[in-house]
Amino acid sequence: MARVTLTVNGVKHTKTVEDRTLLVNFLRDELGLTGTHIGCDTSQCGCCTVHVNGRAVKSCSVLAVQVNGAEIVTIEGMAKKGKLHPIQRAFSECHGLQCGFCTPGMIMATAGLLRDRPNPTEEEIIHGLEGNLCRCTGYINIVKAVKMSAKLLRGRRHG
Repeated sequence: MARVTLTVNGVKHTKTVEDRTLLVNFLRDELGLTGTHIGCDTSQCGCCTVHVNGRAVKSCSVLAVQVNGAEIVTIEGMAKKGKLHPIQRAFSECHGLQCGFCTPGMIMATAGLLRDRPNPTEEEIIHGLEGNLCRCTGYINIVKAVKMSAKLLRGRRHG
């Protein structure tokens, strides 16, 4: 057993967990943050993407003990004061979702992509989302949502 302390969505949590506890299971089972989905258990689908110290990470491929002391942001931490984050708004307005299962991971991957590339080309968007799979859409509206997200975030920085 190991004791871990993580700051998740701005709240510090200290828990004792088994050494083999995956970050995704810690978030879902220990903290009740079920917006981070488990899709494949092999880090292929990206449904479990969260931010660890500002970087997009597939939480099914990281042990909770490996990120002891880290700052974690999950999909639940994106909206502020009941107002959707611009990326969440863009996915909704552009219909960048269908069943919604992949959406939290897509949004978190998009946030990571736009952090590094505030004005990505379509090719950069496609490459940036390579590790996130959607089984329902044809990705066209997801790409549109990322483009709109970039525009909204640029306006936010300059406005």
